[in-house]
Amino acid sequence: MIGLFLKERRAWILFFLFLQIWLNGLFFIDSGLSKVSILYVNIMNFLLFFLFILWRYVKETKQLKAICEQPVNRELLSPFQQKYIDHFQKQYERLEESFRQMKIEVLEQQDEVLAWVHEMKSPMTAMKLIVEQVEPYALREKIEKEWIRLFLLLDQKIHETRLSTIEKDNRLEKVCLETVVHQQIKDFRSWCIEKGIGVETKSLDETVTTDAKWLGFIIRQIFSNAVKYSRENSEIHIFTTRDPKGHLLLHIQDFGVGIRAEDLPRIFQRSYTGTIGRETTAATGMGLYLAREAAEKLGLTLKVESQVDVGTTFTIQFPLENQYIQSYGM
Repeated sequence: MIGLFLKERRAWILFFLFLQIWLNGLFFIDSGLSKVSILYVNIMNFLLFFLFILWRYVKETKQLKAICEQPVNRELLSPFQQKYIDHFQKQYERLEESFRQMKIEVLEQQDEVLAWVHEMKSPMTAMKLIVEQVEPYALREKIEKEWIRLFLLLDQKIHETRLSTIEKDNRLEKVCLETVVHQQIKDFRSWCIEKGIGVETKSLDETVTTDAKWLGFIIRQIFSNAVKYSRENSEIHIFTTRDPKGHLLLHIQDFGVGIRAEDLPRIFQRSYTGTIGRETTAATGMGLYLAREAAEKLGLTLKVESQVDVGTTFTIQFPLENQYIQSYGM
């Protein structure tokens, strides 16, 4: 605080030093002042200036604390300080009004996007029914693969729009992991068949307290990546374990291209697509980012381990029951 005050008042200090230099020069030039003690004058001047600086420091730091720690008492401020306060308040009000307008525009855009995505659901459902009637089967598989890709893009967009209001949108309940996981496997069945990927599940008869819809979204993003980057005629393993503290861990393990060590810290960043085979596939870099954001808001933890040409394992860590109670007041 002292350093800040001296820096603020450096003009005073420089002016005082200039006066002292001028005064001392005057003593040497003017013979009429030869009988006056220069040392005495300097000591008195420096003492008085020090006392003045000390008084201003105490007074101004008191005002600063009053401004920072409690509502502004305008009676404690100087006329110039009051002018500053008035100016800053006007600037703040203008910025606050601009922020309100921007917020309204963003909300309107979100509503428009949500309305558009919901409108897309009807033709998507109709397309799914039509695709199921397509013959031959090989052609149906190719169309279903493109349908899944379109579905994932729409799914990401609608959840991205809802992410900011997830606290209002979610509903915590007892959820059977097996039901949620098997639904995601079913949705990607045609893609898995096309690539000859088998899915092995184990120990999924666990119940967790979470939001089923958002949990399904998180698993869907991870599982779609596992299918996308798995080699043909390979396997994906989905199973649960518990850590030493008792947290339930859901693992989704593939044996695909893997992720480079330098990419691992960045895979959850927005729009990051990475390297090693992942660049050759159409990717938005949004899936894992949205999955991590949604997981954090639900109190879940996402972890990943990977080796190039060996595979990748994503782990969802569920909090203990009492942590849910503390977080959501259940």
